[in-house]
Parts: sequence; C-alpha cells; structure tokens
Amino acid sequence: MEAKKRALISVSNKAGIGEFAKKLTELDWEIISTGGTAKVLRAEDIPVIDVAEVTGFPECFGGRLKTLDPHIFGGILPTKSTEDLATMEELELHRIDLVVCNLYPFQDTVAKKVSSELTIEQIDIGGPSMLRAAAKNYKNTMVVCDPTDYPIILDYIEKGKVDDNIRWYLAFKVFEMTAEYDAAIKEYFELKNPHSNQRELLL
Repeated sequence: MEAKKRALISVSNKAGIGEFAKKLTELDWEIISTGGTAKVLRAEDIPVIDVAEVTGFPECFGGRLKTLDPHIFGGILPTKSTEDLATMEELELHRIDLVVCNLYPFQDTVAKKVSSELTIEQIDIGGPSMLRAAAKNYKNTMVVCDPTDYPIILDYIEKGKVDDNIRWYLAFKVFEMTAEYDAAIKEYFELKNPHSNQRELLL
C-alpha cells in the first residue's frame, strides 16, 4: 500500500494556513507540524503529527530547536533514485512531499526598534534551512513560502497538475525570500556594530 503524502507545515504568518491544511487532509495528506502552528491547526480540528513524534526528540530551547533533525531533512532531501529510496528504507525515513513555511518576522521586529536581544531572537534558523532544502530538491519536494499562493497550489494539487515549471517557480520564490531575509540580517548587524569597517575586528 502506497504511503500517504506528507506535508510539513511550520509558519510564522498563519494567515490562511487552517484552510490550506484542512484541504490537504481532505485530499488524504498527512500533516506534520510544530509548536504554535500545530496548536492553530488542532484548534480547527485538523489532524496533526507533532514534529517531535517524527524526530523522536522534543522541541527545546524555547522552541529554537525543532526541525533541525535527520528525520526531517531525510524526508525533504531524497530524490527518487534507487539509491536514495534504498537509503530511506534502510533508515526508516518517510518522505516529506511538501514543505509549507514562512519565517520569523525579523524585518518587522527591526522596524519596532526593540532591544538587540529580542531582535536577534527573531532570526529564523530552522525555517530557512527547510525552505532551502526543499527548494534545492524542488523536483521531489514542493515548497510554498507565500500564503497568497495557497489557493492556486491547492488547485494544482487537487487536479494533479503540479509540474516542474510550477515547482521551479516556487523554489525561485524561496531563494528570493531567503536572500532578502539574510540581507536584512546582514544590514542589521552592520548598523549595530560600532566599527565602520567590520574587518577591523580581526586586525
């Protein structure tokens, strides 16, 4: 019996995520989720598999460590090659067919001019890693980072029309977003450092 398709959903911006996940479950997908996202989905009576159930490791450090685990990335990164399929079977990994993720609101936090400690806490680590992994493996793992894409992607999934062109475009949006995100972090660190030339610190 073919395993159900799985979506990993971990979003900071939760707009529209309940409706999106509900439709996936109606299409017989399983949902893996984390922390606050899982709580929102369960509140809408959507069945959720906790990421800790997949990894065998609890979320910790205030939720900063959740998805950085071989059981997650071992589901996102495999191709459908014979070698990769054999490795997945050997390691008892389950493929993740879709990653739905958006990032901690770092830019918005900077705009609020709160403390450096609170701002730096909004630097997402697991999110960009999952997004980049799925985008790199776009032919095998679809990735959605923009909530405005939910309706059209659901339509494509339901009609079985998710081709490589769509996957490529979604991957492009990921790299565009993560590049802007990293650029904002770089700019913040530059502005907050009293040295006009960062490299002076190494001299």
